[in-house]
Amino acid sequence: MHTTLSAQDLLSPHARAVQPGDFHPATHYYPRVLNAHMHPLVSAFFRMSPEQIVSRYCHLNPQVNRDALLELLKRSTKHLHWAGADLFYTVTEEGARRMVVVETNSCPSGHKSTPLFQEEEERGGYKRLLEHSFVPRIKRRERKSLPQGGLAVLYDKNFMEASGYAATLADLCAEPVYLTPMPHEGAQAQGQAPAAWFEGGVLHVRAPSGEPLPMRAAVRYVTQRPWTRIPCASKTLLTNPIIACLAGGRNKLTASKAYELFNGKLEGSGLQIRTPKTIHDVTFAEVPLWVESFGGFAVVKDPYSNAGQGVWTITSQRDLDEFKSAAHRYDRFIVQALIGDSAWSSRQAGSRFFHVGTMPNKRGEIFVADVRVMVCSGPDGFKPISIYARRASTPLPRALGLDTPSWPILGTNLSVSQGEGAWAAETDRLLLMDQRDFNKLGLGPDDLVEGYIQAVLSTLAIDELATRLSATSASKSLERGALKVELFKSLNDDPALLAELYQDQ
Repeated sequence: MHTTLSAQDLLSPHARAVQPGDFHPATHYYPRVLNAHMHPLVSAFFRMSPEQIVSRYCHLNPQVNRDALLELLKRSTKHLHWAGADLFYTVTEEGARRMVVVETNSCPSGHKSTPLFQEEEERGGYKRLLEHSFVPRIKRRERKSLPQGGLAVLYDKNFMEASGYAATLADLCAEPVYLTPMPHEGAQAQGQAPAAWFEGGVLHVRAPSGEPLPMRAAVRYVTQRPWTRIPCASKTLLTNPIIACLAGGRNKLTASKAYELFNGKLEGSGLQIRTPKTIHDVTFAEVPLWVESFGGFAVVKDPYSNAGQGVWTITSQRDLDEFKSAAHRYDRFIVQALIGDSAWSSRQAGSRFFHVGTMPNKRGEIFVADVRVMVCSGPDGFKPISIYARRASTPLPRALGLDTPSWPILGTNLSVSQGEGAWAAETDRLLLMDQRDFNKLGLGPDDLVEGYIQAVLSTLAIDELATRLSATSASKSLERGALKVELFKSLNDDPALLAELYQDQ
């Protein structure tokens, strides 16, 4: 089954006004999810308190400092308020099972793929996120510095969830919410006025009548290079602000550095963010050298792409040649150790990770799968808000042929670009946290707890780097919230990326 967002939806020259009472579950969830019942183990996890999570995790990991972990789970972020960690369920050469962070996304998808864990609340994760994180920030800032205006949801894909946020926010705030397309420049019709723009740091949207309206706050589901059309220093309250994307939420290069910096701060607590070994700031010419250093098995990533785009799994010369022949927008890459089967995986110092994969089907086939854990941070700390899993399209083999393409074996992302801003989703590979699919994953409640903790730690790491990169007070040279460009360049000196950063017209 494929679900699509047409390019025409993104090319509308005005916003839609979503009214209170407009939430209809069939519009905001995949059809499979509407009739699914969350697995009791997953439902029990969602109901765990921070104290229960800490107690269980520290019981199994006695080296972890309980007070330090509880403080982290109750911390309120400054920039990255809503994130999704993609995790691989792995096993080490010593037989220890570990949840490993592949990447952490700002403004991720997930609600449309998660069954309700409270049957009576049909708005599910949409309400959980907005009520815990976004609405309290609006109320807190309204007393201080928000401009006069309405509420909006900006999107460049995933109309299903963007419209779910708009309808839920309209209910919570008892006012219309403007659901507004904000496509990247390649998808925008030539010569057409945009439906959303910034003036003096204030977001404006074009109402259905054509009238320009200022916005005091907006949920941002703009994920494709959002820094090209949204400023870092915004007077309109945004969840999430662009600084969170540049610090790692949509930038795998700075995310890798954020994890390293945060792991340094965690030293002595018994905690760490687990990731594949990562080499950053790699030029195009250097990529083959680093692939060779990993024994010919590696993952090469365009640091600024998402939705499975710009990722090359390298297990053969065929895969490497495919990477070399592709068109590349940017000047820097990251190269990571490839997590594969125990018979073929990246060579590296220390313990290697291998895929646990799904439970074998009737043909004995095991598939690579990842788990996305979505979290949000509010005044009372973190909450899990949605969980789902995705499997690869081809089963995991014990041996690889020289001409075997590796992406169908290792790639799990469901999004498929159809060009000109249109996207489809291969939902036949979606694994729900329901009573049918959850059993296929071979996960238990302790794996969910570990995945949640890894998601929180990776989110905090990116948030801390975003804080360092953001001007904390207005000065002659920088607005409050503006990007410290020279510091950013020292971490991510990529001229092609720097040339894309939003410039107020």
